[in-house]
Amino acid sequence: MQLNLKRPVAFFDIESTGTNVVKDRIVEICIYKVMPNGTSETKLRRINPEIPIPPEVTAIHGISNEDVANEPTFKQVAKSLHELLKDCDLSGYNSNKFDIPMLIEEFLRCGIDFSLKNRNLIDVQNIFHKMEPRTLKAAYKFYCGKDLVDAHTAEADTLATYEILLSQIERYENTEFEDRDGTISKPIKNDMNALFQFSYNHKNADLVGHIVFNANGEETFNFGKHKGKTVESVFNKDPHYYDWIMNADFPLYTKNVIKEVKFRPLANNNMIIRK
Repeated sequence: MQLNLKRPVAFFDIESTGTNVVKDRIVEICIYKVMPNGTSETKLRRINPEIPIPPEVTAIHGISNEDVANEPTFKQVAKSLHELLKDCDLSGYNSNKFDIPMLIEEFLRCGIDFSLKNRNLIDVQNIFHKMEPRTLKAAYKFYCGKDLVDAHTAEADTLATYEILLSQIERYENTEFEDRDGTISKPIKNDMNALFQFSYNHKNADLVGHIVFNANGEETFNFGKHKGKTVESVFNKDPHYYDWIMNADFPLYTKNVIKEVKFRPLANNNMIIRK
């Protein structure tokens, strides 16, 4: 089976110093780029995170400080990675919650605005959890009938994710799914946009869920003392809250969303004046 693609899709997996998007860094990334004509290429790169890798993390993915001591930093490879991914939809396992936010954070630290606009973000884990709730190793066994060798290595996890998605499409392409509202559909199709619509959490405005969209499509705080209030209304009543967020340990992507909301009225006024 071959994926039905209108543009390339990059399956990727990240190994890091930890799970904190703000403080931790990438130590390894594998990208499996599949083209619309069926050809593909694999890019595996270890990265010097410039901070220590905790022993308990090395115990999980097997990458030590010595392994990456002579590897390039993310800043040194950022342009080539951006070039490889710039025309791609993105797919991974738990990628919408971890890998994509981590990757974007690294790009933003280097001054590269890796835009997600008009990209399909296909999270294989979300499809799996909605259809057959389990883990990557179990998913590989369940869908592909094989044991996952070298689990928690970027290359093995990336290629397993690709194989799982192919099997998911074959298994569920005509399967009915009932959502929480009782709506029944057949969401699994060999189409990247359809898979994005099904696997992505569209309520999140900032990927990690600190800012979410309310029923009216307005950016709303999902944490702290202003949880449930729209970002715009909070800044109108408590303008110092903006300064606190911009100086606190929030992901840069979250801060970009906050900044966009903060200055949106000014941008709209400028557009009106020009007209």
